[in-house]
Amino acid sequence: MATRYRVGNGFDFHPLEAGRRLVLGGVEIKHDKGLRGHSDADVAAHALANAILGAIGAGDLGRHFPDSDPRYKDADSIALLASVWKLASGQGWRLGNADLTIFAEQPKLAPYLDAMRERLAAALGADQSRVNVKASSPEGIGALGRGDGMAASAIVLLEAD
Repeated sequence: MATRYRVGNGFDFHPLEAGRRLVLGGVEIKHDKGLRGHSDADVAAHALANAILGAIGAGDLGRHFPDSDPRYKDADSIALLASVWKLASGQGWRLGNADLTIFAEQPKLAPYLDAMRERLAAALGADQSRVNVKASSPEGIGALGRGDGMAASAIVLLEAD
């Protein structure tokens, strides 16, 4: 009997750095620092891509888009997410739902969450009702609370076609 459902979770963390643009969930956010990474370092898109890859048993984002490959320097993480989704949907999976939490002290993300949801859902070819994006402040605790970086956690439910 074939598996009908798969669940995957993903997590990503990047340090903040002056002189970089801040991109979260495919949305550019005005801030004095951006996330440092080989690509645009969009922790939201990365966590969601890792959750999908986990659900289909296909490793992680680094396996598919290694930071040693110059083709992915400053890559658009929404495009990487769309590529991951193409892999999953090509295997016969459709999105049941995705739930994503972004952890950041600053800036306040509430004004951007709907736009992130729209961009992420579009990359997955899904109705926005199947994608949830929320933010949580670490309230000054630890590296995230000091504003040293940002993180995101995602979980997805995939259903077989």
